[in-house]
Amino acid sequence: MAKTLFFSLWFLFHPVHVTITSIDYVQEESYFKVFIRMYFDDFLLDSKLNEFEIDNKNNFVNKETSLQQMQQYLGEKVMITANEKHLTGILEEMQLADNEISMNLKYTYAKMPETITIRNLLLTNLYSDQVNMIIIRIKDFEEGVKLTSDLTEQTFEIK
Repeated sequence: MAKTLFFSLWFLFHPVHVTITSIDYVQEESYFKVFIRMYFDDFLLDSKLNEFEIDNKNNFVNKETSLQQMQQYLGEKVMITANEKHLTGILEEMQLADNEISMNLKYTYAKMPETITIRNLLLTNLYSDQVNMIIIRIKDFEEGVKLTSDLTEQTFEIK
């Protein structure tokens, strides 16, 4: 809880090149619940670098094509591997408010992971000072890590 509060405050009071990703394993239902938040204007710049065409940013979250574009973008930018198995996420919800876009994804995984590797490339080709904050919670395991443009991947051993 303290780490969540820290990262939330960091995001609010340090409005530079930062994203937040929270990963929770829901053991009873065998899936990872993933929350991602970033600045929308940064996303628009990065999406252009990655050849995604965003036709109308004012109605972005309300369009089926936008959900498909964002799911493809996130699939290329945020990779989760559990026990050496690459997982594919499904974008369930997306909200835009005050230039921040928030997304909820679901990654199905049948058993309790022993290792999990997170690779986060959000905005790393756009900003050399990019910071991608990650919080991971699996059962009693909770850890936070700061990934950067130079360090884009972290493996966690779940005990």
